[in-house]
Amino acid sequence: MAERNVLGGELEPCGTDPMTGFFRDGCCATGPQDQGSHTICAVVSAEFLAHQRSIGNDLSTPMPEYRFPGLVPGDRWCVTARNWAIAYNDGAAAPVVLAATNEAVLDLVPLEALQAHAVDVPDYPDLEG
Repeated sequence: MAERNVLGGELEPCGTDPMTGFFRDGCCATGPQDQGSHTICAVVSAEFLAHQRSIGNDLSTPMPEYRFPGLVPGDRWCVTARNWAIAYNDGAAAPVVLAATNEAVLDLVPLEALQAHAVDVPDYPDLEG
């Protein structure tokens, strides 16, 4: 069965340049071996990257042994629920692509927090007016 996003739809790809995801398949898919729950598709900002470095999670330095290129502002990356939540609580959360964020994150992060930082809010024409 396909994994679902936080909106209840099929999980959409997060990013392929750089190739993201715990499984390096471009999606924020998860499984038992994903101890960090790399389930939030974030558009990283300079502020978020600096915050992550300050908590010991350097996302800017390349680590080829983990197929990790190092991130720059604007990259889409599947970040861990825990570290995004820390950034959220510290006022440094990265924007979130809801359609590419795995519903598994809802065990750790409230939907409202994700929605407050959403950058891909879908249009609902039937609700306009």
